[in-house]
Amino acid sequence: MPDMKPQVYKDERPAEYFDQFHAAARSGVGWTYTLVRLILTLPTMLIYRVRAIGVENVPEQGALILAPNHFSQMDHFFIGVYLRRKVRFMAKSQMFGPPLLTYVYKHGGVFPVRRGHHDEEAMKTAFTILGQGGMLLVYAEGGRSRSGKLGEVKPGIGRIALESGAPVVPVAIQGSEGVRRWKRFRFPRVTVEFGEPLSFPTEAGASRERQLEVAEQIFAPVRKMHAELATRSGR
Repeated sequence: MPDMKPQVYKDERPAEYFDQFHAAARSGVGWTYTLVRLILTLPTMLIYRVRAIGVENVPEQGALILAPNHFSQMDHFFIGVYLRRKVRFMAKSQMFGPPLLTYVYKHGGVFPVRRGHHDEEAMKTAFTILGQGGMLLVYAEGGRSRSGKLGEVKPGIGRIALESGAPVVPVAIQGSEGVRRWKRFRFPRVTVEFGEPLSFPTEAGASRERQLEVAEQIFAPVRKMHAELATRSGR
């Protein structure tokens, strides 16, 4: 497995620092998203030969949650390449800091989850986006798997699905676990499969156990699609 930087699990910066990013995310997505997409789409498709299956399962309008597995920081680009709608997503707070990238995140629909803390502000932003009829990407595993295998789900996506009542599209990304090998000039072929939307009755104040139960139901088709894609690709 390639060398990886150690994970930093707690962000010591004050919560107030991140207020600007939540305010920006709640106000919408500007031209920055479109510009970054124009710049990165062609290289992403050429280098990683990205193909998509089941794009028709993604509704063209209305509140929607995308629930993919997560191996690489490129995953949100792989998902967004074939979608006309703008993808908004949560990202670990440690990604916010470098000036250029932070500007792109702030104005490109990305908002932080303050790592190591119970971050209700991130939840408020998620519900605001869905309340505006936006499309929100939430990694069901809560973060990037560093093992090369699918990880365990976290209850967060179950909570968002239950409290918002928004439909959820499970998404399997196969091949992105090899993205880190680019330094060896080995670029994986990436496939993204969008499953059929799932719906759950709205439940306010659901228990953690119930949230986790729904998260497992959301991730079950992701596991199935990922395994089938891996078999087809010979991995």
